[in-house]
Amino acid sequence: MQLSQVKELEQKYLLGTYSRYEMLVDRGSGAYLIDRSNKRYLDLLSGIGVNSLGYNHPRIKLMLRKQLKRPLHVSNLLYHEYQGRLAQKLCELSGLDRAFFTNSGTEAIEGCLKFARAFASRQAQGNGGKPKFRILALENSFHGRTFGALSATSGKKYREPFEPLVPGFEFVDFNDTADLERKFTDDVCAILLETIQGEGGIRPISEAFYARARRLAADRGALLIADEIQCGLGRTGQWFAFHRFAPAAEKSLLPDLVATAKPLGLGIPLGAVILKESVANAIKPGEHGTTFGGGPLACRASLEYFKIMEEEKLLERNRSVGAYFKGRLEELRDLPIVKEVRGEGLMLALELTVPGKDIVRKLLEQGFILNCTHDVVLRMLPPFIITEKQIDKFIKVLRPVLQKEMEKETGQEKA
Repeated sequence: MQLSQVKELEQKYLLGTYSRYEMLVDRGSGAYLIDRSNKRYLDLLSGIGVNSLGYNHPRIKLMLRKQLKRPLHVSNLLYHEYQGRLAQKLCELSGLDRAFFTNSGTEAIEGCLKFARAFASRQAQGNGGKPKFRILALENSFHGRTFGALSATSGKKYREPFEPLVPGFEFVDFNDTADLERKFTDDVCAILLETIQGEGGIRPISEAFYARARRLAADRGALLIADEIQCGLGRTGQWFAFHRFAPAAEKSLLPDLVATAKPLGLGIPLGAVILKESVANAIKPGEHGTTFGGGPLACRASLEYFKIMEEEKLLERNRSVGAYFKGRLEELRDLPIVKEVRGEGLMLALELTVPGKDIVRKLLEQGFILNCTHDVVLRMLPPFIITEKQIDKFIKVLRPVLQKEMEKETGQEKA
């Protein structure tokens, strides 16, 4: 089928919730996607942070061929050999104690919210008090599109069509410890934060804010929830972005719950909640569950992901290549159109003084895939196998695209 035929079919039968790019994907290889006309595109978005090992990885293909001869799905009423092994791996890497598997990031957030409310309820039963129920999140946050996750997402464009949402959520000014202290009242059961805001424009929280949130939660019997769906599992050059504040061995500094997903299943839907034993003890059998979370195919793929990450030393590589990429982006700050460069490892952003939608379109025409968040932020989440040479190729094209956009804006102002 041609792109025009696919578009016609989708326009007739598919719910139109996406503004798709003008590209019909046929196959992928390494850091590139290839369309039906054999045009190659350097994928600087990696399926929005999912395809972290790129496309057509030989070890992943081999693993999939093996698992296709075995059950792809069994219910969670039965055991299979990969779920426990993957839970162990996540606990060892994070420093936490237990894992619950989901089939998406937003489902992982829903689990965190439910577990936090259950923890508060059991806490109140034990001390005879009134259950805490309020949950604090941050301005500019994005946690997902299901009802609970959406209630913790601050953007009006996401929330307003579906209001009223779940009650009990309030938003704290980003990185503002004074506002956090004001709003952290005795009825707060949890604070939910993205260690690095993704959809919000690649904005890292400060160490001071994390430390204050951790201390307030501990002192007041509340929980700290880290949303690492986009920034976790190696993208920043550490297994989890919160490890820059809280090493895995420093249990008291760690979050109480962590939501993760994106590259966990390498494109096979998989997410997880990782949690401390104290929180896990508040959840009883039958109180939560999932049909597809933690299936054998997804878990086996995930275990292979971690083996590749470790054997090929990709954490170290993400730090070094990420620093190189950020340095090349910093060179563009001589252009007045560039406001700021942000990010860690291979989670990077270029904030502009003008809308970025047309720039994304022009870069796509020249063979580069990325996206724009918050209207003016170019977001880059490239696969971990990207090379310095590929980065140089992108920067060589990006500079004149930005220059032309700047000239267009200057011409409009003069007119």
